[in-house]
Amino acid sequence: MQKIPLKGLRGMIASNMMQSLQQAAQLTFVTDVDATGLLSLKAQFKREKKVAIGVEDLLILCLKETLKRHGGMNGYIADGVIHLSEAINVAIATPIPGGLAAPVLFDIQEMSIEEISAQRRDLIARANSNHLFPREMTGGTITISNLGLTRVKYFTPILNAGQLAILGIGSIQRQPVCLDSGEIVVRSMMGLSLTCDHQAIDGQPAGEFLSDLAMAIEKLGAGGELHIASDNT
Repeated sequence: MQKIPLKGLRGMIASNMMQSLQQAAQLTFVTDVDATGLLSLKAQFKREKKVAIGVEDLLILCLKETLKRHGGMNGYIADGVIHLSEAINVAIATPIPGGLAAPVLFDIQEMSIEEISAQRRDLIARANSNHLFPREMTGGTITISNLGLTRVKYFTPILNAGQLAILGIGSIQRQPVCLDSGEIVVRSMMGLSLTCDHQAIDGQPAGEFLSDLAMAIEKLGAGGELHIASDNT
């Protein structure tokens, strides 16, 4: 039998996860979202702009715009006080050798999709080579966790300790969908999982936020409107 002590990086991760579960009333909501337009827009960027934009980049863009309408989801709890942030600082849960990191994209409310993509890729590369600055590991106001490259569609992501919400990104799977017209079509459907701290966020606003986020994703690429994803606003 192999025995692996919970120490070092693995021990720190374990301690942080237990602290998060002990200090927050965590509740998870799940939904399906039609990602067909998102994938089309991703391909359009590569074809027309020669820019490799990732699925995660487009989801961060949608998250940014949705948080502007749902500010109660963006922040943290400290010393019994809910702190809501005007700055949108997205921590990105990232597997690294021997464990997990969550480097932060700061002030994405000011970024274009190209800036989001470039900075995210830089953070992930430096996380994997252990070249992150300490300040890049703290200060997140919301987290995303992406399992989209696995077969997992829904899961229960654990909050980054103190934060109000974490968004779990599941796999994209082709499946039949019944349209309002009654027509059956095959679409690329993605699973989303949102965990919130019920101390600060009730079910109704969490459900409204996740629904609004899903609609923002489904509008991507509608009518070939590439400029939607290139705005700085």
